[in-house]
Amino acid sequence: MSRIERDSLGERELPDDAYYGVQTLRGWENFHITGLPVSREPALVKAFGYVKMAAALANMECGILDPVIGRAIVAACDRIIDGEFIDQFIVDCIQGGAGTSVNMNANEVIANIALESLGRPKGDYATINPNDHVNCSQSTNDTYPSAFRLALVMRLRHYAYTLELLRDAFRAKSREFDRVLKMGRTHLQDAVPMSLGMEFGGFATNIDEEIGKACESMNLLSEINLGATAIGTKVNAPPDYPERAVGHLARLTGVDFTLACDLIEATSDTGAYIQLSGVIKRTAVKLTKICNDLRLLASGPRCGLHEITLPRLQPGSSIMPGKVNPVIPEVVNQAAFLVIGLDTTVTLAASAGQLQLNVMEPVISHALFTSINTMQNAVKALAEKCVGGITANAAHTEAMVMHSIGIVTQLSPILGYKKCSEVAKKAYEEDKSLHEVVVVEEKLLSQEKWDELFCFENLINPHFVKP
Repeated sequence: MSRIERDSLGERELPDDAYYGVQTLRGWENFHITGLPVSREPALVKAFGYVKMAAALANMECGILDPVIGRAIVAACDRIIDGEFIDQFIVDCIQGGAGTSVNMNANEVIANIALESLGRPKGDYATINPNDHVNCSQSTNDTYPSAFRLALVMRLRHYAYTLELLRDAFRAKSREFDRVLKMGRTHLQDAVPMSLGMEFGGFATNIDEEIGKACESMNLLSEINLGATAIGTKVNAPPDYPERAVGHLARLTGVDFTLACDLIEATSDTGAYIQLSGVIKRTAVKLTKICNDLRLLASGPRCGLHEITLPRLQPGSSIMPGKVNPVIPEVVNQAAFLVIGLDTTVTLAASAGQLQLNVMEPVISHALFTSINTMQNAVKALAEKCVGGITANAAHTEAMVMHSIGIVTQLSPILGYKKCSEVAKKAYEEDKSLHEVVVVEEKLLSQEKWDELFCFENLINPHFVKP
């Protein structure tokens, strides 16, 4: 069974069970780029449902959309929002036309759902038309970015929640490792002592900062151009339509959307996407550093730092029996590298817009959705499969601290920098502990004074010692 649909380029045959129409079919035929249809990003499909519903409600209030048709469109949008017909959104994520294909995909699916609800056959566009009714008072120039921003807000909420899980996992380990003494390092060389809890607390604070940045980015996305229509002139939109449409969208979604004050600027501007991409990249860079630290701290186990032990998840070699690799930090690193590269994609696409429209918005959306999805999965894996199962090798880390030359810094106020340098050199060259040199051999300090200076509390929170 099939039906014939017509557009300005001619006739095309469509399967009768297809809710999309001729313009969607042309988009599907033209754009085989990523192999990923828009349906792979359900948040964007759902967001289009909200945008089209808000538009229909505003058009009915303005008296330019028949209430029977308008209510049928609203009901169809409700079904899209509920996740029905997701398989009907078939156009590729990356497409020419600044998103026209995905906008028409939504218009045609909604029109045909609405037609069926009125007992009319699919394709009866004389009754409900994808352009004249579903797309009434709209252009791809305002519906696509408005839906895109809504979808980003929905995705960012889940992303921020996942970051909270990782932050909380690090905080829990910070408390667990509060009394684990270890050596801090700068330049990969021994510096001064700290607790392992301090180190993991630093990781938690790092992630907490990223949660704040993600939330700030959501605020940037709340200014939209819905109602701007083509290039921001509001052509073909009745008076008060933009304010009404944005108001309905805010009420329907619970997102505090506001209408941009300059619709010409807002229609071509991609600044919010650049900033959001930078925020996600920033988190990726920080996670790369954290995962590199975890790999270093867990290196060995016999011939590395071996300060912590990561969960043993799978055999690590096809040739070396018993080897286990830090696979979760490794995969998070790789995810971060992908996100860093995608930020470059967003930057180039944002800079490639000309005059009153940035036609590269589809690749920006694909890059941002991919970045958020990749980071969310990576962060979840790090929290659940790695951080929660980390154990500390406390005896080993304490032994390394007490054998380190770095703790000589504690003696500098008492013995002076020059003498401490001599003591450190002797301990290093003769492979002796500082205790052996300072207390046992040269008797520069009493055992009591040594114990006072090198107790756990003073090592991690040193008090100033007068000469």
